[in-house]
Amino acid sequence: MPANLTPQYHKAEEVYKQAKTSEEKIAALEEMLRAMPKHKGTDHLQADLKRRIAKLREEESRPKSKKAAFDPFRVEKGGAGQVLLLGAPNAGKSAIVARLTSAPTQPTPFPFATQGPIPGMMAHEDVQVQLVDLPPITPDYFPSGMLGLVKSADGALLVADLSSDLVLDDLETILAKVSEGRVRLFDPAVQTAGAPADSDEVLLVRIPALLLANKGDADGAQDRLELLRELYQGRFDPLVISAETQEGLDRLPGAVFGMLKRIRIYSKEPGKPVDRSSPFVLKEGDTVLDLAARIHRDFPEHLKQARVWGSARFEGQAVQRDYVLRDRDVVELQVDL
Repeated sequence: MPANLTPQYHKAEEVYKQAKTSEEKIAALEEMLRAMPKHKGTDHLQADLKRRIAKLREEESRPKSKKAAFDPFRVEKGGAGQVLLLGAPNAGKSAIVARLTSAPTQPTPFPFATQGPIPGMMAHEDVQVQLVDLPPITPDYFPSGMLGLVKSADGALLVADLSSDLVLDDLETILAKVSEGRVRLFDPAVQTAGAPADSDEVLLVRIPALLLANKGDADGAQDRLELLRELYQGRFDPLVISAETQEGLDRLPGAVFGMLKRIRIYSKEPGKPVDRSSPFVLKEGDTVLDLAARIHRDFPEHLKQARVWGSARFEGQAVQRDYVLRDRDVVELQVDL
């Protein structure tokens, strides 16, 4: 079957050939994967692109030599995804992380108390999501190391301070700073990541994000919230919370997991009960073949059959290796090693 690759794919491929850094190569490869038609004719090409992306990411995550400069903004990823909190001074980022995780972050009434990234794990049902508290972003402060962390993250929480009359200016500063670094934040519930208009846009890093309207209990918060909704209509849908009163925080783990577009898959060995203790976390759109590769690198080559409970038409149905999985599916793989 012919691959029938799109013009967007070839444009991204050309950008990949010209890319100099691992970051640029990963962005171009991911765009090639996104723009590629998904059918049997591209199975091998999809697998090759995913291997190349994984290899580049592995190289990026390897410890640098002792002679290499220390990067204070390097945070090893954990859980179902890494989500950064971006905000102005005193927006309440640390208070949110403290409420939702056991991270050693200390909310304070004065700005710049957070000097470096502080990760913590937030529970959502049977998975964990990594939240990372970051120093505030201002017109005069946005170090390159922080930009690198933003580019590698799986998602972001843009924290707006509803107690401040400068809330709109603060948000515009943050969005401008990340945009200068070729990062586009978008709310996947409101808009798509968008197809690149030209080869330059291929190198844009698109990060899913939620706009958290914090301090919803403050005086004048409702008026400032209306301004937020008016300014960001069609781009972000503000989620009103209060780290102080905990208003809306119970909805945040589910909203974050949904933003990440992840699915949980439970494995089942032939003739044995389902293992629901620790689901495999995959991306929406991933297939049986992707699950096999996640379990063991040799499984895709030796996969004989797969059976699915949940999204299949009937329980335990035998499916093809390109079958697209759904959240909470149970999968039994039969491999011939």
